[in-house]
Amino acid sequence: MQPTPEKTPQQVSVVVVTGPTASGKTELAIRLAEHFGGEVVNADSMQVYRYMDIGTAKPSLEERGRVPHHLFDVVTPDLEYSAGRYAEEARTVVQAIHERGRIPVLTGGTGLYIRALLHGLISTGAAEPALRARLEAEAEEARASGDPDLLHQRLARLDPQAAASIHPHDTRRTIRALEIIEQSGQLASTVRDEHRFSETSFRSLHLVIDPGREVVSQRIETRCQAMIDGGLLREVRALRERGYGSELRPMQGIGYRHMNPVVDGVDTLANAVVSMAADTRRFARRQRTWLRKVESALWLDPAEGDAIFKHVEDFCRGSQ
Repeated sequence: MQPTPEKTPQQVSVVVVTGPTASGKTELAIRLAEHFGGEVVNADSMQVYRYMDIGTAKPSLEERGRVPHHLFDVVTPDLEYSAGRYAEEARTVVQAIHERGRIPVLTGGTGLYIRALLHGLISTGAAEPALRARLEAEAEEARASGDPDLLHQRLARLDPQAAASIHPHDTRRTIRALEIIEQSGQLASTVRDEHRFSETSFRSLHLVIDPGREVVSQRIETRCQAMIDGGLLREVRALRERGYGSELRPMQGIGYRHMNPVVDGVDTLANAVVSMAADTRRFARRQRTWLRKVESALWLDPAEGDAIFKHVEDFCRGSQ
C-alpha cells in the first residue's frame, strides 16, 4: 500500500474576517464557523494575552463555547509575542483544523498577523538585537529631549514612500523600516513591495466587514462605555497587582494605557474614557488604511448577511 501523501499548506482554505474595530467581526466569524463547520482562529495582537479580556474585547466564554477557538490567552502580558511567532503557531493550528475536515475562520483586526500567516514576513537576514536596541535608545532619547519625531524624520529623508505610510508617532514601525534599510541596504518600501507579490501558501477569502464610519464611531462610543461599566478599571488594577507594570507593551494598548493613569491617581475616569474613545476612532481609521491595500479583499456591510454567507459558500465550493 502506498503511503498517504502529507497534506501541504497549498491545500488549505482560510476564511478571513477582518475590519475596523467594533465592526462586528467576532459575532460574524462565530456564525460563519457554526454554519460552515469551522473553527475560529484569533488574529488580534492583544487577545493573545491572558488576563486582558475586557479591554481587548475578547470573545466571552459563552461565545467561545459555541465553536472551537484558538490562539486566545496564549501568553502572559510580560512575555514578548511577535508576528513571527504568531505566524508559526497559526500555521500549525490552521493545518490541524484543515486536517480535521473543518474550515479555519481567521478573525481579528491586526493586519500584520493576517499577512504574516498568509504570506510570511519580510526576510532581511538574521535579527540584529544591537541594531534594534540602538534605534530604540535613540527614539527614547529623542522623546526625552522633546523631539519625538526624530526617527520618523530620518526615515522621511531615507525613504519618503515608507515614511508616508507610517504615522510619525508610530515608533515601532518607524524603527522596523529603519532596520530594513540598515540590514538589507535597500529601501523599506522596495523590500515590502517585492514581498507583497510573493505567492501565498494558502487559498483565502478575505472579507473586510465595515458598516461605515458613522456606525463604527457610534459603536466605539458605546463599546468604550460598556468596557468601563464591565470593569475595565478593575481589570487594569488586577493586572498591576499581579506585577504587570504600565511600561509593558500590552499595557500600552488602547484602554490599558488610558486606565493606568487613573489607577495611579493622576487622571480621572471621565477624562480617560474620552481619550480612549478618540484613540479607538483613530485606530479604526488606521485599520481601514491598512485594509485598503489588500487587493483581494471584499468590503461588505455586516448587515449584508445573505451576501456574506453566499461568498463563503461559493469559496468553500471552490467557485471563488
